[in-house]
Amino acid sequence: MNKQMIFGALGFGILALAGSTAFSQTNRNCAPRDVVVERLAQKYGEARQSVGLGANNSIVETFSSSETGTWTITVTLANGTTCLVATGQNYEALAEVLPAKGNDA
Repeated sequence: MNKQMIFGALGFGILALAGSTAFSQTNRNCAPRDVVVERLAQKYGEARQSVGLGANNSIVETFSSSETGTWTITVTLANGTTCLVATGQNYEALAEVLPAKGNDA
């Protein structure tokens, strides 16, 4: 499965959970986008690796650091609030090609 498909599927699932304003108001992992992006860069050395448009005009982004291997997925709502929805380690960028039709992956 290629990176776009993985992040697309992951983003869709995350947005199903995080797409509402109620989620951002009750989640302690939310702040204005500029604050979140600066913290990811300063504390973890993470930079944006991918971005996509989600439900309700939300933006799903993946940040990672090639030095530390950490990664973070965020959702930014239309009001500018950015929420951390997943984090982890051992990030690896992939550029896989889809298998030919009729062949297994």
